[in-house]
Amino acid sequence: MIDLPTDLPADLVPLSWLLGVWEGTGVLEYDAQGRTMSGEFSHRVSFSHDGGDALNYAATAWFEDAEGRRRDLVAETGYWRLSRPATEQDPGPALLPALAPRADARTVHDVEALRTAEDGFEIEVALVHSDGISEIYLGQVRGPRIDIATDAIVRPAGAKEYGAATRMYGLVDGHLLWAWDIAALGSDLSSHASARLARVQ
Repeated sequence: MIDLPTDLPADLVPLSWLLGVWEGTGVLEYDAQGRTMSGEFSHRVSFSHDGGDALNYAATAWFEDAEGRRRDLVAETGYWRLSRPATEQDPGPALLPALAPRADARTVHDVEALRTAEDGFEIEVALVHSDGISEIYLGQVRGPRIDIATDAIVRPAGAKEYGAATRMYGLVDGHLLWAWDIAALGSDLSSHASARLARVQ
């Protein structure tokens, strides 16, 4: 059973099942440049909120060898939010304040108006990797399942080739399951990694 906070902003309710710290293991297997890269990794994911209209996201993944030495794979940080047009009541871009005062907090009815014909909500996910790669994902949350695909990837000049990705997240028997497909290092979009995580906080 999952206890959901009762003080969430309305915009976060469709994503609220993600909240918490999740840990577990996953499996990496990807073919590129004539090689198969594979192994089991450890993974820690955190979804939190600070009262705003986005979930804060942080994740790390690493290999451990037989002697327990850790070799980091990736760290990510970012934001997950419902897609909706920005209004004059929203701040930004950058440090620009809102151009009009917000009369009232957004309500469940405001959020319900965003529901799609597929009975879900469109979402936007912005992620930055520790190697400098940035991703914008677009997709949908439908109940306890999220499907997202990259809309844009920005790479530093020295980064390895990385062209596209999709991710799926789901809540199954109280565990967070995810799968990540990528197109990288000259290979087409294909299965890359998956994991099963348990909530620890």
